[in-house]
Amino acid sequence: MTNSPFTQCPILFEDADLLVINKPEGVLSHPNPGTKNKTSAFEGPYNLGDRRFQTPQGPLWLVHRLDHDTSGVLLAAKNKKSVAACRKAFEERKVKKNYIALVSRRPMPPHGIWRDTLMEQHSSGGIRSAINYAGKPNAFLNYKMKEYFPKLNLSLLEIELLTGKTHQIRVQSAYRGHPVAGDRIYGNFTLNKELKVAFGLHRMFLHAWKLVFPHPTSGKLLTIESPLPEDLDDCLLRVSPKKR
Repeated sequence: MTNSPFTQCPILFEDADLLVINKPEGVLSHPNPGTKNKTSAFEGPYNLGDRRFQTPQGPLWLVHRLDHDTSGVLLAAKNKKSVAACRKAFEERKVKKNYIALVSRRPMPPHGIWRDTLMEQHSSGGIRSAINYAGKPNAFLNYKMKEYFPKLNLSLLEIELLTGKTHQIRVQSAYRGHPVAGDRIYGNFTLNKELKVAFGLHRMFLHAWKLVFPHPTSGKLLTIESPLPEDLDDCLLRVSPKKR
């Protein structure tokens, strides 16, 4: 990983068209109206309309976003042609977005697809999502249980996000009784406190670990990976007796 004038975050990939960073937890993908003193992923003023940063090195367009408390692979483009191609690839579902999450309880079956109808709710506290029991499903993800920890009743999931709704993984997991560990909005607050005290988990255990997408110029598939951050890896070592 290297650094760049475009950002203070570690760089996973950079060329003339793209910049891919490893966004830490606690960093905003972009500034939000009303937020103060919050660090953003990229430098300079942000235009919400076309999702563009005006960095000291020139314009930089945000292709997608990660939640404030989610770490991992975040993609930006350096020119209009590249951002148009990348956003089109996302819209046409030509991009694979893979996450690692630690959740409550054991999902049954241990692998499958979740289909739901999500709706956004706007309030003074920000934007949240909720399950809408009517309407056509608009939120899809594939999940696979990688490991189950019976003493703690926790599961480690690998998730492929097929759509990109606000807080999608968090809402769909919580709806099925599997809230993401450490989630302060949709989570199990008693569990969050226990994990913080016993295993040092001070944030949400959700990490965007892999992004696979066609390069906007060459068309070649790029696979960008981000290892599990040290704090989450350390928590997992404590949770799993096999890894001690």
